[in-house]
Amino acid sequence: MTDLFSKFDPIIEQRRALLETGVTDPFSLVMEEVKSPTVAVCNGRETILLGTYNYMGMTFDDDVIAAGKQAFDEFGAGTTGSRVLNGTFRDHRAVEEALKEFYGMEHAMVFSTGYQANLGIISTMAGKGDYIILDIDSHASIWDGCAMGNAEVVPFKHNDVEALEKRLKRLPADAGKLVVLEGVYSMLGDIAPLKEMIAVSKAAGAMVLVDEAHSMGFIGEHGRGVAEAQGVLDQVDFVIGTFSKSVGTVGGFCVSNHPKFEVLRLVCRPYVFTAALPPSVMASSVTSIRKLMHGSNKRAHLWENSRRLHGGLRALGFQLGTEEPQSAIIAVIMPDLEKGAMMWEALLENGLYVNLARPPATPAGMTLLRCSLCAEHSAEQVEDILARFERAGKAVGII
Repeated sequence: MTDLFSKFDPIIEQRRALLETGVTDPFSLVMEEVKSPTVAVCNGRETILLGTYNYMGMTFDDDVIAAGKQAFDEFGAGTTGSRVLNGTFRDHRAVEEALKEFYGMEHAMVFSTGYQANLGIISTMAGKGDYIILDIDSHASIWDGCAMGNAEVVPFKHNDVEALEKRLKRLPADAGKLVVLEGVYSMLGDIAPLKEMIAVSKAAGAMVLVDEAHSMGFIGEHGRGVAEAQGVLDQVDFVIGTFSKSVGTVGGFCVSNHPKFEVLRLVCRPYVFTAALPPSVMASSVTSIRKLMHGSNKRAHLWENSRRLHGGLRALGFQLGTEEPQSAIIAVIMPDLEKGAMMWEALLENGLYVNLARPPATPAGMTLLRCSLCAEHSAEQVEDILARFERAGKAVGII
């Protein structure tokens, strides 16, 4: 009889070999206590958090927590229903209104996760006979949205405008086309040339979806993302985002100006056939989103942190994923998985948590230590982080 687990044997063996070197399992870290957006207790040691995507530090905001507690008392622990049945509460609508105001768009749908937002919108919008044209480095949720639908999938080289244009020109002129891009790509922290990509997409008659998960709240004058920063937000048909990054809660969303958008509430399976988020999460989310509308000081400080950490790591001799800081993500490239795991553990022992990212999630087979900065990191903490990287890097032999 065929063992259905046999296809995972290479991953099982890779993990076994890694753990046999004596390193801590980097994919099963437990936070025993979280003290703030930037500090937690891990393995009994107070640890600076540099791998949580908590970009704007909203998880411990007093107003955000108070709103969630009040909704918990008023509406209970959960919804026990889909949004199209009994699962729409007061604060679900309030979040959608806040998102419409935040982005200046006519329509907004809230999903239970950011993953489901991509899964639902992409699989629903592009069907049989249509084409999805996407960056080869797209997030797993985008690829899974393609797999769930029936459209033809056409990938192109990462951030290559000419490659996108060539793919589009080969497609039937009268076919439905959806170009899927990301504002910030989460592995290397690099941004997309959205202005040029949207221009060639529109010239080919394609609709455009931009995932701004890693830029919402931070990039752009009002924190609306890379599309806003590049002056093309009004040309984007769908913006996808998540609450688990800058908003500091959990959930996902899509905003749009398309006049027929509301029909998606009836035909989008990952929206129709899943339970709605708890009202406490929604109350926290709407409070956070409205505060992010006025977060310019936080955004400025986060940019300062990003520039200082990027420049400091380069000066120490680390190889980084981008030449200049482009976002709140800074990727430190490791020689291989074993060295990457050793460096990850050395940093943890030095009281610093980052993400160890490995293939196939990473581009070009790279092993990365991925750092995500927070607006609540103080300038002193950033200097402390650099000192810990230096100690760990020298101990492991990376620098």
